[in-house]
Amino acid sequence: MSASTIALALALGVAAGVLSGMLGVGGGLLFVPALVALGLGQLEAQATSLLAILPTVAAGAWNQRRYGNLRVRAAAVLGLASILGVLAGASIAIALPESALRRLFALLLLVVAARLAWRAHRAPSPRYAESP
Repeated sequence: MSASTIALALALGVAAGVLSGMLGVGGGLLFVPALVALGLGQLEAQATSLLAILPTVAAGAWNQRRYGNLRVRAAAVLGLASILGVLAGASIAIALPESALRRLFALLLLVVAARLAWRAHRAPSPRYAESP
């Protein structure tokens, strides 16, 4: 990697970390586009983002735990259940052409954006709603 690529990767990583901490998003939504911008292919970017998210997740969870916002049991159930899904999803991703994978990723981003826009226009919820 060249020095300029490393500098760009650091800048994109910091920006993704800020957005992850501020908005609670991360992983593929932020890291895949950043990695594609760095020159990785879609499949490489998706695979690399799975490892790149680990430090972000650890730091974010630790910080949110300090504020009492972390629900460990719910996270454990979701995390353990997702293992089978990740194994299946990775197999599907490898079998698909990269163009199809890129289109599916774009569709995911559009669906997420539409849902966020819809929720933003609904009745505002209290800033600190009671957690389940």
